[in-house]
Amino acid sequence: MGRAGYFLRATWRPGASLSSVLNELPSTATLRYRGPGVLPWGALEEEEEDGQKNIQSFAEATRKELQEPGPSRELPWPMQARRVHRQSLARNQVAQGSWSRAAAWTLLLRRSKEKVRGGLSSVQPWEWTLKRIGGTVGFGPASWDGTEPLCLREEGPGTTRLRKEPAASLLPPAGQFGSGTKSYFSLLRFLLLLNVLASVLIACMILLPTWLEGAPPGPPAPNASSPCGSYNPGSQGLVTFPTELFNLLSGEGFLEWSPVFYGFYPPRPHLAITYLCSTFAIGLLYLLLILHRSVSGLKQTLLAESGAVTSYSHRVFSAWDFGLSGEVHVRLRQRNILFELQVELEEAAVRRQAAVRTLGQQARVWSVRALLNLVVVALLGAAFYGVYRATGATVELQEKPLIQRMPLLKLVVDYLPSIFISGVNFVLPPVFKLIAPLEGYTRSRQIVFILLRTVFLRLASLLVLLVSLWNQITCRGDVDPEKCKTCGYNYEELPCWETRLGQEMYKLLLFDLLTSLAVTLLIQFPRKLLCGLCPGALGRFAGTLEFQVPDEVLGLIYGQTVVWVGSFFCPLLPLLNTAKFLLLFYLKKITLFSTCSPASRTFRASTVNFFFPLVLLLGLAISAVPVLYSIFLIPPSKLCGPFRGQSTIWAEIPESICKLPQTAQKFLFFLGTQAFAVPLLLISSILMAYTVALANSYGRLISELKRQIETEAQNKVFLAQRVVALSSASRAL
Repeated sequence: MGRAGYFLRATWRPGASLSSVLNELPSTATLRYRGPGVLPWGALEEEEEDGQKNIQSFAEATRKELQEPGPSRELPWPMQARRVHRQSLARNQVAQGSWSRAAAWTLLLRRSKEKVRGGLSSVQPWEWTLKRIGGTVGFGPASWDGTEPLCLREEGPGTTRLRKEPAASLLPPAGQFGSGTKSYFSLLRFLLLLNVLASVLIACMILLPTWLEGAPPGPPAPNASSPCGSYNPGSQGLVTFPTELFNLLSGEGFLEWSPVFYGFYPPRPHLAITYLCSTFAIGLLYLLLILHRSVSGLKQTLLAESGAVTSYSHRVFSAWDFGLSGEVHVRLRQRNILFELQVELEEAAVRRQAAVRTLGQQARVWSVRALLNLVVVALLGAAFYGVYRATGATVELQEKPLIQRMPLLKLVVDYLPSIFISGVNFVLPPVFKLIAPLEGYTRSRQIVFILLRTVFLRLASLLVLLVSLWNQITCRGDVDPEKCKTCGYNYEELPCWETRLGQEMYKLLLFDLLTSLAVTLLIQFPRKLLCGLCPGALGRFAGTLEFQVPDEVLGLIYGQTVVWVGSFFCPLLPLLNTAKFLLLFYLKKITLFSTCSPASRTFRASTVNFFFPLVLLLGLAISAVPVLYSIFLIPPSKLCGPFRGQSTIWAEIPESICKLPQTAQKFLFFLGTQAFAVPLLLISSILMAYTVALANSYGRLISELKRQIETEAQNKVFLAQRVVALSSASRAL
């Protein structure tokens, strides 16, 4: 009220008391804002109280503020004066002992953690590249000289200040492509970390136990037979170099009986336990790390999607980055802000048009949307049926003599499901982009529908491939046919079905990498050369490439989901995916800086930070279904793998528990009884109810604070109007 008191004192004229002015504030009309039972301003003052005394009290309060200033952020002083004032207050508080020892240690610990976090962020791989792509990301606006960004830091209990980061902890801002593109590379680095951790766990829990208990045995003899048929994985006789190359690409031949695939590992009890436990440990590690990233991205998303941040005032007054250097970056930022304002205006116009539609117009719009969705469903159904037929045709074509005599043709047949899936994923997303504007939604809603349809296409096509393979393995779920009656699975066509699944995921991973290389070398680079060498109409037709963040991110998630599905059947798949992501990072980096221009339409980084980790969680959940189904229900192969001879893969766990001491057995079996499950369910329900109640209370508090902010804004407008009116009256007198 200091500034309000100053304005009232400067423009006050006898005749109106201060209480009458304050009673006209919008905040006094809202009991919810001031609380029930609170009397209006001046109700306890005497009727004869003169307005001059109130003005004097405001003047005294103003002088007291100037003599004893409050927090430096509330003072209308230059930054240097605020800093000196804050340091003097800190010295006075320490001298007077106002801070307790616990508070001082807490502040010291917080600052130490911030320094350690800043140091770790500075040594992260590719940090300079990410800064170059997206610029410096801080908690506050950049400083006015464009060299040191300001970030929010705690200075003491209950106080927060803007401080300049040390030069060692933040690199110079040089973002060229925006935070959305940077978020893609950040997600790529995160997935690389996941695969590195998974590779380390696999090396410690699978590879080391395999060789510590002795050298693994070789492949089965060619003439060896059993009730479940024979299995001859290795190539016999002299093999030519093209055949070895094709075996490397298809996962057959010498690679089939190697540590890459499931069938290589011998049936040893300790190895079987560590093999199965590694799967659950890696899955739990994936889940925890992705949840942590999703929760951290949720805060940014809630802030970015809230009305306070996406309003026009924010884009007009706070969207500029003062750390930009160079005319190109300045113009790019101007175009981005202009595009965001255009999108906001277009969406507002679409919402206004939707509000005034008649019943007939509304029916026509919904009819068009229903027709377009039927087209989308038909396209998706055709794609899934094609994947299913391609998987079934692969087995039939591989048995033909002509295919077996020609290695190149056999390789094409082996890759037929991968080729069809990649082709569908390449063709249908642009069709979805053409359909979305015809539905009459806002641009943000169009992006959501495009992303959802693309995600469903990629993940569902992988599911269709797995269903087709499972039908071949289990004879369509029927154990009565001759092929599946003896061993519980189709041992004639798939004597080691786990290795066959691992080979399919291996080929999907490899073909995805080859597709990325081919698109970069055969499409993007020639297109850039054509655009640069032909400045005329042909160059304009070729256009300038833009880095498509949604498509690239969904490609990463699809590739990682393939690895999650196949890591149980192909243990070294995370290691291969690590090498793939390393190559992909540098390939995309070269493509970005050499062939792509900054996007004219920005993509929000908050979507990458929250929506795509949710899609990643969905991919993890989908990948867990076939793996758990294989562990608990399908009999393992009798001729390969560490679980041969068991009824199910999970049967190894109860047998191992029965070999433990009696106390350990009772404890572990107790964990699976109702006596443990029911109390655990009750405690979880109580904790969930408490969390929901706490979230609701926080939501009500946030809504109350938002209403207070709105009321304060109305108060400021009202006081400004009164000041203008009184100033006009004083000039008239």
